[in-house]
Amino acid sequence: MSAKAIREYDGKLLLAYWLLRSPSLFESDASNSKFVPPATKVAHVTFDISILNDISINNPSLAFSNHVQQTLNVLEQTHPWLLTDKLVVKPDQLIKRRGKSGLLLLNSDWQQVKEWITEKAGKEVKVDNVTGVLKTFLVEPFVPHPSDTEYYININSVRDGDYILFTHEGGIEVGDVDAKALKLLIPVNETYPSSQEIKDKLLVNVPVEKKDVLVDFISRLYAVYVDLQFTYLEINPLVVLDPTSTEDTPKIFYLDLAAKLDQTGEFEVGPKWAIARAPKNIGLAVNDDLTKTYVDQGPPIEFPAPFGRELTKEEAYIQELDSKTGASLKLTILNKDGRIWTMIAGGGASVVYSDAIAALGFAHELANYGEYSGAPSETQTYEYAKTIFDLMTRNPVPHPDGKILIIGGGIANFTNVAVTFKGLIRALQEFKQPLIAHKVKIFVRRGGPNYQEGIRAMGQLGDDIGVDIKVFGPETHITEIVPLALLGHGSGLNNNSIDSSEKNIQSKNFETSTKGKKAANDTSEESKETHSRPTTPIPNPRERMTYFENPEIIQRPWYTIFTSETRTFVYGMQPRAVQGMLDFDYMCKRQVPSVAAMIYPFGGNHMQKFYWGTKETLLHVFNNPKDAIEKFPQVDTVVNFASSRSVYDSTFEFFQYSNQIKTIAIIAEGVPERRARQIIHEANKRDVLIIGPATVGGIKPGCFKIGNTGGMMDNIVSSKLYRPGSVAYVSKSGGMSNELNNIISRTTDGVYEGIAIGGDRYPGSTFIDHLLRFENDSKCKILVLLGEVGGVEEYKVCEAIKDGRIKKPLIAWCIGTCAKMFTTEVQFGHAGALAQSDLETADAKNKALREAGAIVSETFEKLPLALHETFQKLVSDGTIIVAPEPETPKIPIDYSWAQEIGLVRKPASFVSTICDDRGQELLYAGMRISDVFKENIGIGGVLSLLWFKRRLPEYACKFIEMILMLTADHGPAVSGAHNTIVTARAGKDLISSLCSGLLTIGDRFGGALDGAAEMFKSAYDKSLTPREFVNSMRRQNKLILGIGHKIKSRNNPDLRVEIIKDYAKRNFPATPLLDYALAVEEITTAKKDSLILNLDGAIAVCFVDLLRESGAFSIEEAEEYVKIGALNGLFVLGRSIGFTGHYLDQKRLKQGLYRHPWDDISYLVPGVEQGRTFISQDKVAQKDIYS
Repeated sequence: MSAKAIREYDGKLLLAYWLLRSPSLFESDASNSKFVPPATKVAHVTFDISILNDISINNPSLAFSNHVQQTLNVLEQTHPWLLTDKLVVKPDQLIKRRGKSGLLLLNSDWQQVKEWITEKAGKEVKVDNVTGVLKTFLVEPFVPHPSDTEYYININSVRDGDYILFTHEGGIEVGDVDAKALKLLIPVNETYPSSQEIKDKLLVNVPVEKKDVLVDFISRLYAVYVDLQFTYLEINPLVVLDPTSTEDTPKIFYLDLAAKLDQTGEFEVGPKWAIARAPKNIGLAVNDDLTKTYVDQGPPIEFPAPFGRELTKEEAYIQELDSKTGASLKLTILNKDGRIWTMIAGGGASVVYSDAIAALGFAHELANYGEYSGAPSETQTYEYAKTIFDLMTRNPVPHPDGKILIIGGGIANFTNVAVTFKGLIRALQEFKQPLIAHKVKIFVRRGGPNYQEGIRAMGQLGDDIGVDIKVFGPETHITEIVPLALLGHGSGLNNNSIDSSEKNIQSKNFETSTKGKKAANDTSEESKETHSRPTTPIPNPRERMTYFENPEIIQRPWYTIFTSETRTFVYGMQPRAVQGMLDFDYMCKRQVPSVAAMIYPFGGNHMQKFYWGTKETLLHVFNNPKDAIEKFPQVDTVVNFASSRSVYDSTFEFFQYSNQIKTIAIIAEGVPERRARQIIHEANKRDVLIIGPATVGGIKPGCFKIGNTGGMMDNIVSSKLYRPGSVAYVSKSGGMSNELNNIISRTTDGVYEGIAIGGDRYPGSTFIDHLLRFENDSKCKILVLLGEVGGVEEYKVCEAIKDGRIKKPLIAWCIGTCAKMFTTEVQFGHAGALAQSDLETADAKNKALREAGAIVSETFEKLPLALHETFQKLVSDGTIIVAPEPETPKIPIDYSWAQEIGLVRKPASFVSTICDDRGQELLYAGMRISDVFKENIGIGGVLSLLWFKRRLPEYACKFIEMILMLTADHGPAVSGAHNTIVTARAGKDLISSLCSGLLTIGDRFGGALDGAAEMFKSAYDKSLTPREFVNSMRRQNKLILGIGHKIKSRNNPDLRVEIIKDYAKRNFPATPLLDYALAVEEITTAKKDSLILNLDGAIAVCFVDLLRESGAFSIEEAEEYVKIGALNGLFVLGRSIGFTGHYLDQKRLKQGLYRHPWDDISYLVPGVEQGRTFISQDKVAQKDIYS
């Protein structure tokens, strides 16, 4: 939802700050009024009502009472005027008619206000039919005034502009505003009216002395309305007091205010919202928020839940998840004790499932409303599902009738159903026991890419965990699982008989259409080509590229926006969507691709390669529309994939070429409503058709498709969208358009054209725009309209039926009939799916359409039957002649997708067994990265996973960390550190300097760990005594690696070695090789005091003991890790820490180029040697010395 209500407190802060700051709308005859906003005195207080339900507190009521008193004490300190002024207090929780509900205290002092708040806070009250708990209050100065100074003003937005409503009779008894208020429409992009016009249209009943100040106020108010992207603003009463003897002009006070902001406009005006709420701008004396750091110059605006619909912890969690992803995750808890829970993919689908449940009389049992859509990841689906399962099974007492979980959705466009189901399956496995305990039955219906694998896995899961799971695919009507789940049987509408009947009709008409035209045994090539696609020959490998010429510009009638010659620009780098469009083109046997070029402003002009069948072709990529327009003058369509932030500018850029560009599809969701209206206004002026925003697009089978419309190629084939049918539809929902494709293909001869106008409040084109096109197209025989709750565009269709502009059969249905079942306001999947009045309800629109003459079924479930019966009737009377069914075209499948769904295999170029980055969470040897931190396994644990592919015992991980710490550095004089320092001082980068140091590691420096381990291990395994081992090495004239030190000795031991030995002795299960090495040390030190077991040797023998004695490795594995250099790896890793430190040290000290001092070099330069004969070149020239 884009238009969201804000608290009265925030609305007043926005007006207080911006009334004199927003850009002026006055023309030259602007009012000379000296309007001055009232002083900003508003106090706001919110109490934590969760204290009342905190079972950890002994006396929650007393604790909450203390909390209220403490909060009020702080409030009077931050707002000192509370102690001196007469006050007004009221709840600030989006409650309507507070005065009539006894929720308003007037003309009271602070003590009375505190008592009133204390009495009301935390109490449950019922306002109209909604029950909620009072927790947020607004306190402000009381303004005494006579009733004849109360006025009413309202500004609200409609498709054509903004209405200002004004009446001189405001206050609590204002009555029917629509009937009594004077109205002024300010059209989109039109000049703001003059002062005189405002007086004449709105202020005719206002005293003359107040008109100027009201003109000034109204103009400034409207300026704020536009500048801050309000969508609704009501002030009642607006008090205008006569000036006193010391004042020049009347004073204006806005006493009661209700407002909505366009949340999607936050990226444009969020900073303006924030600064108005900054503590320094609202006169706070003391506030802890002053120390906080915000993104903007104040706290972000808050959009509270409707009264009675406070966010639960789970709803808030899903809302937070939704804010961090491009997918859509929504959850509303309707009845936590309800039996029926849903988990629905798709905004439109979520509504029709709720409709179906309500239509069967189970609305009171419906526990939740929500959706997960937009290709959520496996992890996001898991978190969403886990939240629902937890809520569903939380009650310790299972429901005697068990519970129902409906996992449904429309046919996805590009979401890999099997992948999202992995997250769902993971959550189901986790909640196996609770699901069984609560006797949960699960019904699954899904379609889309790889749905077969997804529902297969779900069905198998039911058998594995012992939960009753029934699965269905797109062959089942989208909501047919609802009666199956709730009633134990289907709806009684036999879809199979519909399919069978439809096939019989096609068969008969095939015979009729071919009879008399060709003989039954005619097998000529001409006949075959008429009804089948020629087999695509295997391409010559040397002819991989396909090239196309620009086609001629072909004129088309106004009602035809897409043909088989339509070409388009795709704005944005969208290779996947472009490839889908080209595959559709190839399947439909187009002569040239529908995509002429891509436009991507963040790169230079270039070519990009795409597939055309099994061959390849090149498409232009331009960085500006001008170059594209000049290159392709026949292109008249744009598919605009720009984001909501940039779509306004990019669309207006295309408007400059409106003599050529006649259709623009805007895909982006979240386009600010004011920007959308400006786009619509400009498009109408330039005669450009807009499809969207917030749309998947549209499709004309056999001709053209917009972006991802229709889904992947298997869905295109199953819905027969590669050839035209006789039925044209228009829908708001993109996801439901796929369902309509499916329904129409199963009940009629298929889709002629389908348009999803988008779910926003102001779609660029409306239902009537497209239905009138379809009405005028002779090839289209049946019209289908899928509307929804919210908006009034369906009534224009009713008028068109009544006045004869629409004569063709129209099958219609408006989804959202369940809305009347909910006691609180529920925002459905689309931004425009919210009824603002009785006229905007789905029931009212369905009734109006039925009365106008449209074919409106009793429920959405019966729409396919109504469609089929209408189709049969038109076939029977000859209006529709079913064309022969062509051979199903074949399209090559992309290798990446084929591999993802398991259709192909190939040998891998690399094999990795330690890490997996393919999922939503990185895995270290099978361990999730989040678990690495949850279990705090440390560097040693991570190393054990990545080096040894297993979790080692804690003492082993600690030992690894000790090695890294002990080997991190040994001063700047050793060769590795020296090289690193010299390289750093030569101006090289960190990597180069580090590498120069690491390259010195070998048998002579640091690399003796592997050799020492092998020597000691080999001797020990051969059962040589320590003396025999020492003697054998002496006979071979070999040094014992790991023995000896230049500085340290038996009398001056290396403390690093002592630490290692002590730790191993205390923590290892056994240390046989260490004991053996210490015995060797006794022999060698007897010869020379410095022949001690050094650090390399100690680490080597202890590590071998760890490998052999920990129980984590087999003997073979322990041997292998020594051979492949694991021990040296520890030294390399540890010493890299020190080398990096030396590099940073040199850079920090800004040391210059190093040159080794000459006095530290022994120069051995050869002198003149006797007995050696030198022959000059002259001699050589004079005589041949070799003769």
